[in-house]
Amino acid sequence: MSQFSRRKFILTTGVAAASSILINACGQSGTSEPQSSPSVSPAASLAPGDAPELTKAKLGYIALTDAAPLIIAKEKGLFAKYGMTDVEVLKQASWPVTRDNIETGSAGGGIDGAHILSPMPYFMTMGMTKTKQPVPMYILARLNTNGQAISIANAYKEAKVGLKGDGLKTAIDKAKAGGKKDVKVAMTFPGGTHDLWMRYWLSANGVDPNKDVSVVPIPPPQMVANMKTGSMEAFCVGEPWNGRLVNQNLGYSALVTGELWKDHPEKAFAMRSDWVDKNPKAAKALLMAVLEAQQWCDKPENHEEMCKIIAGPKWFDVKVEDILPRTSGTIDYGDGRKVDKFPQAMKFWADNASYPYQSHDMWFLTENMRWGYIPTDFVKAKEMLKKVNREDLWKAAATALKVDAAQIPASTSRGIETFFDGVKFDPEKPEDYLKSLKIKKA
Repeated sequence: MSQFSRRKFILTTGVAAASSILINACGQSGTSEPQSSPSVSPAASLAPGDAPELTKAKLGYIALTDAAPLIIAKEKGLFAKYGMTDVEVLKQASWPVTRDNIETGSAGGGIDGAHILSPMPYFMTMGMTKTKQPVPMYILARLNTNGQAISIANAYKEAKVGLKGDGLKTAIDKAKAGGKKDVKVAMTFPGGTHDLWMRYWLSANGVDPNKDVSVVPIPPPQMVANMKTGSMEAFCVGEPWNGRLVNQNLGYSALVTGELWKDHPEKAFAMRSDWVDKNPKAAKALLMAVLEAQQWCDKPENHEEMCKIIAGPKWFDVKVEDILPRTSGTIDYGDGRKVDKFPQAMKFWADNASYPYQSHDMWFLTENMRWGYIPTDFVKAKEMLKKVNREDLWKAAATALKVDAAQIPASTSRGIETFFDGVKFDPEKPEDYLKSLKIKKA
């Protein structure tokens, strides 16, 4: 995996090395006792015989708004409601740390599952781990759709760099002509969702991410600091970091990712497959709690309370105003544009946001083939997809929660997807999509 090592960034390596062996120092804030809340409507009780095999689980999260379902499930006592009374939700310093701690497992001082970038469970199943050994994983749910952004330095305002146009390529060429030898743009993990959004945007605007810029990984909480010091020109990450950048007048959002791909899939709730296979009832209980938390998080009347909870020092330690506006659909881009009631704000439940469509995972795998992160082998990709993506477990949990049948998709595919540049992805013909792309490594 030489592509990964070549793209390391100095601020990532030190944190990952230290934090992977110090998980308990990363997030003991998430270990408070469950709290019941009258704001959570009663759900279906566990059926007789459905009591979990154990009551403990350790789950990781990164300080991003789309981790809210795990945090709310803890804070509102939903894990305990379904018999999982000893769930710890532990902060991770970076995605590499999340990966390494899942590989270690809770028995070794790590974690059992996490709020995670959707492609990562596939990487781990393929053996793209710290030890280079496969760690089979299951995706149990999608945690959200939309809700990320690509933000850029204020110096690019004059070129009016936004969602599309030749301004981006012109501005980068101008920066190089002016003596900037290395134009850095940041994402959070090679091959992860933020990396793919950044690469798609660059390519669609005529910028080759492998030749014209350096795409480097940075942990989400370090994005704004790096922009402030001028270490990079742009980054792609979830909230609250884009909102914080704008609020501190250190840059602006060229786009929010719902504009790039309407209702695109984002994070996942994933666990080690051996843990799930050994504890199927406990896994179902965890999933029921997460799904109920997603329903709660999605209600507009709960947005303010949700943001106050996750913004607190116990979880993110940021200002509520860095999170709440964009969560509620008010997008201040920071360049004079402001949109209220943005239709592609983050969704946790609406429009099947929680459902882990296999068609979406096929796009993630195809894009990772595009950039050379994984071999171009669609036969193996389809086989792996059926093992990792556990739509069946999602449906079982949703049925136990008495989710309306109309909210449970009947198909593993959401159908043909269309991107902002007019390109279409047919999950039945991923090979044709890959062949059609002009800028790629594969």
